[in-house]
Amino acid sequence: MELRHLRYLVAVAEEGSLTVAAKRRLHTAQPSLSRQMRDLEYEVGAQLLIRNVRGIELTLAGQAFLDHARLALAQVDLAVAAARKVAKATKPSFALGFLTGQEMDWLPEAMHILRDELPNIDITVSSQFSPDLAEALSRGRLDLAFLRPEPNRPDLEYKIVAREPLVAVLPRDHSLAARDAVGLRDLLGETFINVSNTAPALRIVIDDYIAQSGIDIKTDHEADNISMAISLIASTRGVALLPSYVQNFFPWSVISRAIEGVPPTIDLVMGYSRVNTSAQLKLFLSKADELIARVSAKTH
Repeated sequence: MELRHLRYLVAVAEEGSLTVAAKRRLHTAQPSLSRQMRDLEYEVGAQLLIRNVRGIELTLAGQAFLDHARLALAQVDLAVAAARKVAKATKPSFALGFLTGQEMDWLPEAMHILRDELPNIDITVSSQFSPDLAEALSRGRLDLAFLRPEPNRPDLEYKIVAREPLVAVLPRDHSLAARDAVGLRDLLGETFINVSNTAPALRIVIDDYIAQSGIDIKTDHEADNISMAISLIASTRGVALLPSYVQNFFPWSVISRAIEGVPPTIDLVMGYSRVNTSAQLKLFLSKADELIARVSAKTH
């Protein structure tokens, strides 16, 4: 069994098609990919794939194998990244990632800890969508990130750092702005701005909250990022449900109001790879509770 067999299986599972995986992901011929999958099944001693008219589905054995295949590939990527880092760097480094916007609260305190504890370290910082941060952690491009708890990432470990309430976001001169709190039923008939699948964890929280309420609120527009959501709210005079941290980005024309009752919340987590053995990561994690306490004191 070779690493390429694992990469091929992951590609086929994610695309749901031998043809699509061969053409778009693996740049190989479909008959060759089929043969590689048969060889893998022979070596494992179990059927991993079911081929039907809808494409490709994993058997239960295939699902179990897939999780371990992803973890093995993540370990290989981390090993490569670690070797390259050692080969190129003259001093230790630490790559830190943030869900776009969260760095405003968390970066200053994170830097305080890193500079105090690791004064001779090279620090890089990036800001991305949460799924992209999870991928970067798995591939060894980031040591630690502040993100949402992305599903189907068995190679990642999460520590909750905050549970953020959602708030109603609306134009400042909207009729609902006169209230201290807004009920979900108040949003019926309003232009509703939802987030797109660039924020899958948040989309699930919003959709589940609406579904459980029994109130028939339909999405009129989807926003790919915070700036787009705020622009749509201002331009369409629509409303949205967003995590409270977005208030850091409001122009004068947009405000937020609390949600009546118990608002939905979404977790912000500190994520890192289970197989990352970096001494810098270990030290940072040892200071995690101190970091959470410092940020909480500043934001409440």
